[in-house]
Amino acid sequence: MFSSLMPQRREFYELLAAHSDRVVAGANAMLRLVNCLGERNQDVAALAQEVDQNEKSADKIKAALIQLLHKSFTTPINRDQIHTLTIEIDQVINALRRVAQAVEMYNIKDSTVEGREMASLGADACLRLNQAVTLLGDKKRTADIIELCKQIEVIESKGDRIERSAVTRLFEAGGSPWIAMKMREFYGLQEDVLDRCEDAAKTIEEILIENS
Repeated sequence: MFSSLMPQRREFYELLAAHSDRVVAGANAMLRLVNCLGERNQDVAALAQEVDQNEKSADKIKAALIQLLHKSFTTPINRDQIHTLTIEIDQVINALRRVAQAVEMYNIKDSTVEGREMASLGADACLRLNQAVTLLGDKKRTADIIELCKQIEVIESKGDRIERSAVTRLFEAGGSPWIAMKMREFYGLQEDVLDRCEDAAKTIEEILIENS
C-alpha cells in the first residue's frame, strides 16, 4: 500500500511529456489551418476539429496528472511546480483552441503574411516547449533545457513585434474597421499562444534552479 503512494519518478515526467505532445499536435494543426485559409479544397472545419480533439486529449492527461499528484506521497520535483507546469501546458493548448475557434467565429476566410508568421512561431515555440518538458527528468541535459527556454522567450519577443506591426498597419490602411478589429483580435489570440509558452518556459527554469 505504501509503495502505491510513491510512484516512480518517470510517471510524472512521462505524463508531462505526453501532455506537451498534445500541444505540439494541436499547434501543427493550427499552423495548417492558418496556412490553408483562402485555398480551395481545404477542409478548415476538419483542421479546427483536430485542434479541438487534441485539446480534449490534453484535458484527460491533465486530469491524470492532477490525480497522480493527489494520491502521491512524494514527487520528483516540487509538488506545486508540477501542478503549475501542468496548468500552464493546459493553457497553451487552450490558447491554440481559441485561435482555431476564432477562424469560424470571426469568419476569417483569407490568410495574411502576419497570421502565417505568427502561426509558424507558435508551432516553433510549442515544439521547443515539448522538447524542454521531455528532457526535464534528465539532470545531465539542464543546459539544453535552459537553451530551449531561452529560445521560447526569443520567439515570443519576435511574435510581439510582428503583432504590433500588423495591428498598426491594419488601422493605417484605411480599410474596413470591422476587418481591422477582428484581425486585431485574431493576432492577439495568436500572441497569447506565445505568451503561454513563455509562462511555461519560465516555470521550467524555476524548477531547474530549485533542483540544481
